[in-house]
Amino acid sequence: GIDYYMNLIDELHANGIEPVVTLYHWDLPQPLQDIGGWLNPDIAQIFAEYADLMFKTYGDKVKWWMTINEPYSVVKGYGSEDYAPALNLVGTGDYASGHNLLRAHAKAYRLYQKKYSHQGGKISMAFCGSVCQPLTNTPEDIAAADRCFQFTYGWFAHPTFFGDYHPVMRQLIDRNSQLEGRNVSRLPHFTEEEMTELAGSVDYFGMNYYSASMAQNGFTGAVPSKEHDTQVIFSFDPSWEECASSWMRIVPQGLRLVANKVRVEYGNPIVLITENGISDDGSNPLNDLQRIRYYEGHLAELRRAIYEDGCNVVGHTSWSIVDNFEWREGFTKKFGIVSVDFNSPARTRTFKRSAYWFQNYLAMHKLMQ
Repeated sequence: GIDYYMNLIDELHANGIEPVVTLYHWDLPQPLQDIGGWLNPDIAQIFAEYADLMFKTYGDKVKWWMTINEPYSVVKGYGSEDYAPALNLVGTGDYASGHNLLRAHAKAYRLYQKKYSHQGGKISMAFCGSVCQPLTNTPEDIAAADRCFQFTYGWFAHPTFFGDYHPVMRQLIDRNSQLEGRNVSRLPHFTEEEMTELAGSVDYFGMNYYSASMAQNGFTGAVPSKEHDTQVIFSFDPSWEECASSWMRIVPQGLRLVANKVRVEYGNPIVLITENGISDDGSNPLNDLQRIRYYEGHLAELRRAIYEDGCNVVGHTSWSIVDNFEWREGFTKKFGIVSVDFNSPARTRTFKRSAYWFQNYLAMHKLMQ
C-alpha cells in the first residue's frame, strides 16, 4: 500500500498534477470498528498515529492534505442506517462519532505543526452539508436557512475555526436533551485543551458541494434526532432540474451562496472545491450533455463568487474523473467525466463529452490568465 501511493504521487507530479491527499475516506479497518469505531474516544489518538506515518512518508511530496472526507456523512453511519456501520443510534451516535472525528482531526493537525511544519503543507477537512435558500422571506425561514448550514457544514467547520460548536447547535441540542429528561446533553462537550487544539486547525476550507435546498422553519424527524434538533423542513424548488440521484437538483447558484457563506462566517479563508459533480444513470453513457450544463453553470457561479464577491477560492476539483463505486447506489449512478465499462475485464475507460468539454474549458481559461 505504501509503495502504491508513492508511485501514484510520483506519477501525478510527473504529469504536472498537484496531489491532494485524503487520510480517511470512510475505509475504517474492521479491528477499529470492533472496538466501537468513531464512537470510541481512543480512536482520536490512533488516527493521529496513522496521520504521523502518512506525513512522514509522503509529506515531502504532498502539500495539500485533508484529514477526513465529509465528516457529516461519516456520522450518518452511527446515527442512521444510511452508511456503514449503520448503527442507527438516532440523535446520539451521530453527535458522539462527530465529536471524536473532530478530536482526531485536531490531534493530526497539531502533530503536523509540531513535527512536520517544515514540509510547508496545508491541512483541512472536506466539509460537506446543506446550503439552503429560505422558503419565504420571514425571519423564521431565514433563520432556518442559517441552521441548515450550521448543522451540516458548520457542525465541523465552526469548531475547527473557533474551537467549539456553533451556539445554535449547542442551544438547541441542550434544550431538546433537557426536554427529553436527560441529565447530560446529547451533544458532547470539549475540554479546554481540546478547544485550544481545535481552534484554527484548518489552513484552508475544503468544500464539497453538489446541490441546494429550500429551508422552512418547522419540526421533522423522530425525537430524538438531528433532524428534529435542526428544526428545518427541507424541500426542492420545483423549477430546479432533476438528475439521476433523487437527493440532488441542479442549483449552480448554491455554490456561490455557500462560498459567500464561508467567506462571511470564517473570515474569507482559502477555499478549495474538493468535490462538485452530478450523476447520470448510464443510459446514454458518453453523450452527457446534462453534466456539461451542470459544470458550465457551477463554474460560472464560482467565477462570480471569486471576481464579483471576493471569495478566496483557489481551485476546483470535479467528482469524479471516472465512474466509481457510489456507496449505497453502488455502480448504478455515474458521476465520472470518463466512462468505465464495468463489464470489461480491463474496465475500459472512454472519455465522455464532458471530458472533452473540460479540456476545452481549461485550455481557454489558461489562455485568459
